Amino acid sequence: MKKAINYWAMKDGLAGTHPIDDALAQAKATGFEALELCIGTEGVFTTETTEDECHALRRLIDASGVTVETVACAATWTLNPTSDDAAIRQRSIEVHKAAVERTAWIGCEAMLMVPGVVNSPIAPDEHIPYQVAVERARDAVGEVLEVAERVGVDLCLENVWNGLFLSPLEFATFIDYFQSTQLGVYFDVGNILRYHQYPPHWIAFLGSRIKRVHIKGFKETFDWTGNYAFCDLCEGDVPWEATVAALRAIGYDKPLVAEMMPHRDDLLAKTSSDMDRILGTA
Repeated sequence: MKKAINYWAMKDGLAGTHPIDDALAQAKATGFEALELCIGTEGVFTTETTEDECHALRRLIDASGVTVETVACAATWTLNPTSDDAAIRQRSIEVHKAAVERTAWIGCEAMLMVPGVVNSPIAPDEHIPYQVAVERARDAVGEVLEVAERVGVDLCLENVWNGLFLSPLEFATFIDYFQSTQLGVYFDVGNILRYHQYPPHWIAFLGSRIKRVHIKGFKETFDWTGNYAFCDLCEGDVPWEATVAALRAIGYDKPLVAEMMPHRDDLLAKTSSDMDRILGTA
């Protein structure tokens, strides 16, 4: 598994404005083999970026010595594909279709999509009935998947704090419904812990449905107040040895992407060092 870092870890990554050439250089300088790009509606790589601009970015990537295989799209947090507003749902689908096209144009293999929001601390105004959200997510994913299949990109659905797919059984059922080799799971190891579940068990059950993997540190303190916090990789409650063993057992050999934020000056170097420990290469 290659060591990879997500673009959002960069100084202006969350704003989408950090120069991609500098992100590549920083990733390489701190020991990462791969970088995951992020696409939005604003910034240096967007759903309005032209095909020629994408090809130019690929030339930049190829000259950097850093692998870029994946793109993360966070459009769901502002354009929920399971919203009660039909216009927002349609706009979300169109934005995700455009993002998939640009993922292909920039020469990447897979794109992360959050399939919808039921409710979430990230989007506190959303309160969608669960069964309604599942049906709307199925409609949205189906439309975006048609584009992904046409352009040859794997569409990877992430388990994140969106109140959707709270067990591996229903996540697997949702994926299997489409019977597409280009639809899978973007499994986030740290996110699972919020639901008090054991990442290796999800990995073993989802198996080959897992096409890409995010990692982050997460710690939870049971003191009747529900305290929790994201943290550095080796400071939380993720069972790394068992998790890495589970990934190897299912034959996962793609980049392991650290999704770490917000930026701080030592974040990349600390994350790179922690990943060496996690992967047993330190």
